[in-house]
Amino acid sequence: MTTWYHEDEVCWVADCEICMVPMVVWKRHGAEPSEDEVAHMLDRLSRVAAARFGEGGYDLDQVMRQIPDHFHAHARDPHWWSRRFGGALR
Repeated sequence: MTTWYHEDEVCWVADCEICMVPMVVWKRHGAEPSEDEVAHMLDRLSRVAAARFGEGGYDLDQVMRQIPDHFHAHARDPHWWSRRFGGALR
């Protein structure tokens, strides 16, 4: 079970089961939400990421690698890769 942070009519924010960082997912299916919807989703993701990693302690990654046809974005801290795949806790 993953940590769930936020849900509204546009999106939800939870930890990604693969990389274990917060991600936002558009509730509608498709890869091209409106500019207003993207701004809304990135704002919600940024709020969660700032609470978890501190202001400026993360980057937003909007590259949809594994699911290219459904908009989502990740908030990645500098240590996410080593923490998730290398076993180092930070």
